[in-house]
Amino acid sequence: MFRFLVRRMLGAGAILLIISAITFCLFYAVPADPARSFCGKICSPTDLETVRTNLGMNEALPLQYWHWFVALFVGRTYPAWGDCAAPCLGYSFTNHEPVLATILDRFPTTISLTLGAAVVFLVLGVGAGMLAAHKQGSLLDKSASAISLTFSSMQIYFIGTLAMYFLVRQTGILPEPHDGSITEDPGAWFSGLLLPWIVLALIFTANYTRMTRSSMIEQLSEDHVRTARAKGMPGRTVFLRYAWRGSLGQIITILGIDLGSLLGGAIITETTFNLHGIGRLSIDAVVDNDLPMLMAVVVVAAGLIVLFNIIVDAAYALIDPRIRLA
Repeated sequence: MFRFLVRRMLGAGAILLIISAITFCLFYAVPADPARSFCGKICSPTDLETVRTNLGMNEALPLQYWHWFVALFVGRTYPAWGDCAAPCLGYSFTNHEPVLATILDRFPTTISLTLGAAVVFLVLGVGAGMLAAHKQGSLLDKSASAISLTFSSMQIYFIGTLAMYFLVRQTGILPEPHDGSITEDPGAWFSGLLLPWIVLALIFTANYTRMTRSSMIEQLSEDHVRTARAKGMPGRTVFLRYAWRGSLGQIITILGIDLGSLLGGAIITETTFNLHGIGRLSIDAVVDNDLPMLMAVVVVAAGLIVLFNIIVDAAYALIDPRIRLA
């Protein structure tokens, strides 16, 4: 397990390095000049060159990227702002604040949205799939399959807009989505994210219902399950201990993919519900041509996706003793 984690961490570092380099190069492929935007409307050639020097943009592109990369480990001194301690992600071109501080301020909203929604759709999806498998061929089974198929074909901006209109503005059943802190006011934090969690659960629950149902039906036909029944084990024990545990591998597989989808789709989700996380921050960074902020958002999001996949891979060995990670 230890060697596996070391290999995956090294591979993750290489992936993040490639992603950051590509993002850095793509930023300079656009025609807009961030130094000119930073300088203002009335900007002489001398002032523009001074701004480029202060921002560290008067060097060759590979050298600029190298300085950005090294600053992650040893920090950096900017002529315009002063010292930036490691891990230094630079200063925003827009608000002139440390990028890391802005990321840390926005990060709780995105991670709360992602993990909270994952808990909801896991509980609902796996529970519905288990009931459908237990009542195979019944009205409950057919209803669960039909409902899951319907919601899985919809998009977050469609369901989210309808939910906002009917459940918030028309009836007032649910509160308006808003940012909050779980440590300062848990009640406000929960109420502010309740509607996004519900909407995301409606979309993602469908996959887990279908996956759990099909996987458990397959597991119930396996030889070891039939042997357990032949030995006289109670049906509930066979269903939970053997069939459900055997189906966890496939559930965890799609969970790792969906966590990445939630992070990647945070731009749409946070825009739909007017939340201010790193997804919304990435839109602002693109609009404002803010390279340091854009780089930080991309690297953080990619790092989380890679981390989730490492955790999912390592969880296989804990769930299925037949799997050994060398």
